[in-house]
Amino acid sequence: MNASPTALPLPARGGWAQSPWFKTLRRLFARKVVLLSAVVLLLIAATALLYPLLTDSDPNDMNISMRLHAPSWAHWAGNDELGRDVMARIIYGARYSLMIGLFTALGAVVLGTLLGMLAGYFRRLDAPLMRLVDAMMAFPDILLGIALVSILGASLWNVILALTIVYTPRVARVVRASTLVLRELLFVDAAKALGVRTPLILWRHILPNLLSPVLVQVTFIFAYAILAEAGLSFLGVGVPPDIPTWGTMIAGSLEYADKAFWTILTPGVAIVLTALSLQLLGDGVRDLLDPKLKNKS
Repeated sequence: MNASPTALPLPARGGWAQSPWFKTLRRLFARKVVLLSAVVLLLIAATALLYPLLTDSDPNDMNISMRLHAPSWAHWAGNDELGRDVMARIIYGARYSLMIGLFTALGAVVLGTLLGMLAGYFRRLDAPLMRLVDAMMAFPDILLGIALVSILGASLWNVILALTIVYTPRVARVVRASTLVLRELLFVDAAKALGVRTPLILWRHILPNLLSPVLVQVTFIFAYAILAEAGLSFLGVGVPPDIPTWGTMIAGSLEYADKAFWTILTPGVAIVLTALSLQLLGDGVRDLLDPKLKNKS
């Protein structure tokens, strides 16, 4: 009698829909406003990256005959004081504005996490490091940014460095507070009892448990940096005018605001839309990673 063929295992019902990643994304985007914010950010980032495919206009191509022309089908956002296509400059300038926000957020998170962990774990370093952080936070962000850019010089990377220094204390205080709690937990005491070295404890036991507050800070600082760069450029101490960030576009067209409001309105809307989307996405990430809300769901 012939043996019956072995039945092949059927795929699990639900498949990828039952994966932890899908469940996490579903919880994150359960609120429609968070999903809409993520879509807006993806569209802005994709538009900036795919600029050569979206328009043939050169963002620096001047046409004096089109000076301060109102929006039309040929130029959706109109033309600026030099006849340049405003929409092309906004799409191209998104690269610089997003780059400033991203690198500022990453730099502030790395430095702030390092300072916060050192201050929270080592008692002797807590007081001097936190006094330094308090002294930096005593100054308004924009004033400290102006002072640092004035010292370093006006350039793209100097603005990123200045804003990184400005926002590092925010991350340091959040990380320090979390580290103060983590260092007293049993798994840290167990690691010490087993003879695990301090750097390894910080890397393997403390740092992974700091990812939740740090991820939230990344989204917030990203938005803050975009707004701060626009403010610095508006005051004339930010990125050089030849780099078409959204802030420099507003600063360069301020003189013609009464004649051609679209030269300021369009980059202003881009700044507000991006910053608001980042803030809302950050709120969604914070709600997702909040243990209290997680237990209720």
